[in-house]
Amino acid sequence: MSKGRTKAPSQRQLRVGEELRHALASLLERDEVHDPAVQGVTITITEVRVSPDLKNATAYVIPLGGDADRVAEVIEGLSRAAPYLRRRLAEKVQLRHAPKIGFAADTTFDTAGHIDSLLRDPAVARDLAAAETDDGS
Repeated sequence: MSKGRTKAPSQRQLRVGEELRHALASLLERDEVHDPAVQGVTITITEVRVSPDLKNATAYVIPLGGDADRVAEVIEGLSRAAPYLRRRLAEKVQLRHAPKIGFAADTTFDTAGHIDSLLRDPAVARDLAAAETDDGS
């Protein structure tokens, strides 16, 4: 495999990731994590990516409303609670081994906003309009 190229996740990885996402969401929804950084914060789990051997998982999270100031604090709190969450996930999701859970900030909304602002830039709109008139003639 060449450098920088990754395989697409298998159906099993996607299915396990989605099961873990639902289980984590239900645990966080019921305020089962008693870390002060996480208490009282509504957290959205946008995706859980699982390694090919299903032993490691990364949950991409963002506080509801995109409160960027609290993202690092929430991730630290969830990381401290990771052993507890792993134990609870082992009870909820039927896998041979419960994966080690890591947490990361989800930046897809920021990226989408940045792309949207670039597309709305007047210079880009002018270039797109020029390209459409060139194709139309």
